[in-house]
Amino acid sequence: MLPDHLRVLYLHGFASGPHSRKARFFAEKLSAAGVRVEIPTLDEGHFQNLTITGQLQVVDRAVDGDAAILIGSSLGGYLAALYAADHPQISRLLLLAPAFRFHSLWTTRMEAEQLQSWRKNGSLPIFNYAAGREMSIGYQLMEDSMRYQPAPDFSQPALIFHGTQDPYVPVQYSEEFVESHPNAHLIRMNSGHELTDVLDSIWNQSSAFLLGR
Repeated sequence: MLPDHLRVLYLHGFASGPHSRKARFFAEKLSAAGVRVEIPTLDEGHFQNLTITGQLQVVDRAVDGDAAILIGSSLGGYLAALYAADHPQISRLLLLAPAFRFHSLWTTRMEAEQLQSWRKNGSLPIFNYAAGREMSIGYQLMEDSMRYQPAPDFSQPALIFHGTQDPYVPVQYSEEFVESHPNAHLIRMNSGHELTDVLDSIWNQSSAFLLGR
């Protein structure tokens, strides 16, 4: 069992929120094991103004200098890695299809005209799954994300699950990360980006890691 003072934070993905299926899944599983999971709202209700820096500040306030385990999905996985690289009190990480190379994931997959329009207009309509509707996202997300390492160099133990059929974040990114980081172990799943169809398998393979058993 985890020590009483050790905290677990779940960091949701882009255009998602604390009530996502994965967030609720891990909260329920860990709660049944006697562990409370905190799930901060990373955009703080201001999706339009989202930045990597702002989300990291939300994580920092939630951690509040304490020891913690971070679980992160997609963009949340990238944020967990970024935060852990600068905060040794993070003891270990569970990353689900982490969005390494976040900036290039956007800039290389968008049509040049669409990217130019986003930059010129300052905003882009995106479907926000947490809100259940289309919302605008500001171009400052791209400008800010350029400041950060594509693959954060953290040293804590990490378990990474990544779908081999992921159309958004190639599993190759996680494969390349573990090749240069012996502290990280990759488990490939026969799934896509969301991994919601293999959550039970992920829990069975990660619970001992999370609970320190």
